[in-house]
Amino acid sequence: MDYSAPFFLSPLFVEYVLPFVLVFTLMFAILQKTKLLGDEAKRVNAIIGLVVGLLLVAFKQPRDIVVVLMPFLAVFATVLLVFMLLYGFIVGKKDGDVLGYWWKVAFAAILSISFIVFLLAVTGYFNIVWNFLFNTSQGSAIWMNAILLAIIVGAVVAVVRGEK
Repeated sequence: MDYSAPFFLSPLFVEYVLPFVLVFTLMFAILQKTKLLGDEAKRVNAIIGLVVGLLLVAFKQPRDIVVVLMPFLAVFATVLLVFMLLYGFIVGKKDGDVLGYWWKVAFAAILSISFIVFLLAVTGYFNIVWNFLFNTSQGSAIWMNAILLAIIVGAVVAVVRGEK
């Protein structure tokens, strides 16, 4: 046995403990939130979560699926948290807003574009997308269609706002 590896990277922890804790927590939280078994069924919900978690780690195929999905789940949860923080910053409270409507729209556009560029850069797709949009013949067609679509949307918005 290799004692130099950290416990958190050991196969026991990664393949058994983490999937069990994840499934137990999710099952318990879902049962608690939905109150499927009643308002005062906390112990029953915990036992059901325990049984489902133990069944998961007892069988190889479902456990392997969860082990493969855990890194994606962690990244997705982190991205979702950052998105929700940025959304809360932009939307803010309704009464006594410091920012006007157009400032919020501008911040939302800037943060959305920044968020998309960041995700593309982190995943390694930024160069692929950049080359497709700016260095190919299809890229110019995409830009022409995007400009035409923006003009059409702008005209529709102007007509609809003009009627009010």
